[in-house]
Amino acid sequence: MPHFSLNPRLRRGSAMIEFTLAGVAATVLVISTFQLGMVMWNYHTLTMAVHEATRYVAVKGAGCTLPGNTCSVTVGTITAKIASWGIGIPAGGVNITLKTNSGAVTKCTPLNSCFTSPTVWPPSANSDNQPGSLITISAEYHVNPALLFFWPGRQAQSYGSFWLPASSSQQILF
Repeated sequence: MPHFSLNPRLRRGSAMIEFTLAGVAATVLVISTFQLGMVMWNYHTLTMAVHEATRYVAVKGAGCTLPGNTCSVTVGTITAKIASWGIGIPAGGVNITLKTNSGAVTKCTPLNSCFTSPTVWPPSANSDNQPGSLITISAEYHVNPALLFFWPGRQAQSYGSFWLPASSSQQILF
């Protein structure tokens, strides 16, 4: 049976060892919780931005391209709106795909590459801007988790990354 001494001199260093063992686990848990919260916030922000952009474009159909109307929207305007609604998500890490009912696709890889695009969207070709036509905006955000940044080792660690997807479809209203 082990004998535990009540003499404080014989127990020196035990608090430091206990803190080290528990501290490493607690630190990893705190960083993991924070990282998961950030990823979920980014995901919800991205989906909200894509949904709002789809709603914005849905009221910019054929009626906006008629003479006298100036409400048509460009790819640059759509991407700028997504960037402004996606607060906290860097535009350089987001890829956007704009797709029409007929299958016409416009890609912005990354999002900020299309900020100055003057292309009117949805296009009038194939009647893609007519009321009732379906438009889809999809996005992907590249996430690099920070947890392995703290991994001890002699060399730089490579760690996995993943893409957060978001997509929204809407019929053009007018």
